[in-house]
Parts: sequence; C-alpha cells; structure tokens
Amino acid sequence: MIVRVAVGAVLGVVVALVCFLVTGSADQPTTVNPAARTGPAAPTWSIDTASIGTATDTTTAPRPTRLRIPAIGVDTPLVDINVDGTGALIPPTAPDIAGWFTAGPAPGAIGPALLAGHVDSRAGPGVFFRLVDLRPGDRVEVDRADGSRAVFGVVSTTRTPKAAFPTDAVYAPTPGPELRLVTCGGTFDRAIRSYRDNVIVQAVLTTP
Repeated sequence: MIVRVAVGAVLGVVVALVCFLVTGSADQPTTVNPAARTGPAAPTWSIDTASIGTATDTTTAPRPTRLRIPAIGVDTPLVDINVDGTGALIPPTAPDIAGWFTAGPAPGAIGPALLAGHVDSRAGPGVFFRLVDLRPGDRVEVDRADGSRAVFGVVSTTRTPKAAFPTDAVYAPTPGPELRLVTCGGTFDRAIRSYRDNVIVQAVLTTP
C-alpha cells in the first residue's frame, strides 16, 4: 500500500493510494500521477489533503499513540505516516501496525483524522483485515501521548471501487472531530498486484 502526494506550496494537494499485497522490502513504490485523471481511472485512492486539514490542526489534540477496536480485535501502536522527498507517503512497513497521517488532524481535533493500515501480507492477515466487519455503533479507541483516550463511534463502513473513491464526501471538512480508517478490500488483481477496492470506516467522537 503506497500513498503518493503532489506537494503544494504549504501542504500536499492530492494523495493517491495504491494498495499492494505486502511482500516486504522487495516492493518498490509505484509512481502515480494524481493530476492525470482524464483517462481511465487507475486503481488509486485519491484524497484532497487540503480537505482534511493541515499539520497545524495537530496542535489542538495530543498526538495518537495506540489504536484499539474491540469489535474486530485490533490493538496496535500507531506510527507516523510521512511523505518522503519524492512525495510518497508509505504506510507502516509492518502489516500488523497502523499509521496516522500526520499532515491531517490528530484524532480528537476538529476535522477527519486519517488512520491507514494493511489488509494483509504474504504472511497472513494485516492489522485492518477485519475492518470491513465494523458496524455502526462499534467503539474505536485512540490513546494519546498525554495519557488521555479519545473514543469514537462507527457511523458507517463502506467498500468502494478505487476508481470511484468518494473523496469529497469522505474527506471534506467536518464541524467536529471525526475519524477515518482506510485499508484495501475486494478482490486482488494479480495482474497489477493490487486490490480493486478500498474499505472506508467513518466514525465520530463520542468521548473526548
């Protein structure tokens, strides 16, 4: 799973995600041109990062350190997801650990905070293997660096083709703190070594 950001003057303008089966260090980043969207849709997940806030939003909430989702047995540390010099944002190398997109809001800050993780690897299920099983009302807990815990309630779980990713609906600014959990889903296309869909969970803050 690889995210590439087209970097603007202050923050990346577009993020494109390509989900691959995790094979370890042998995987190489696949170049994605987020601006080239006039032809047939590539198997990408595109996010307008301007819509999900800027790094300054992280000052309004402590940084996240751990994610727990009791309904699907997730209990994982959170690592930062950062862009490199080429604009590529690489999720955690370990498939059993989730990452926080630090260019957006921290969980509990105003706006949609983004957490991403692998669905699987050649060794077996990834941290978000059962993300698609979440249902409205399921509890999502985020531990934070100051010892506090932000609790979210799942509102919806959606599986959508990458070619039809609902960027505006999912990542538009929100009036309150929200959470987005994203991974790959659907069938695996062996020809391009990529999953065809994305699984998107939306949750809202219930306990600051």
